[in-house]
Amino acid sequence: MADDTSQDRTTTEARAGSTPGVARNVLIWGLILVVLFFALILFIAR
Repeated sequence: MADDTSQDRTTTEARAGSTPGVARNVLIWGLILVVLFFALILFIAR
């Protein structure tokens, strides 16, 4: 058997794609919208 311990792939190639961070953006925008929505409800309820 050949000892194949050489690392000739980058992490992006090993994952077969890139990670654009879409899930993080959706979570951040969702959190912002929820906070604004509850602030609006609090403002209207007074």
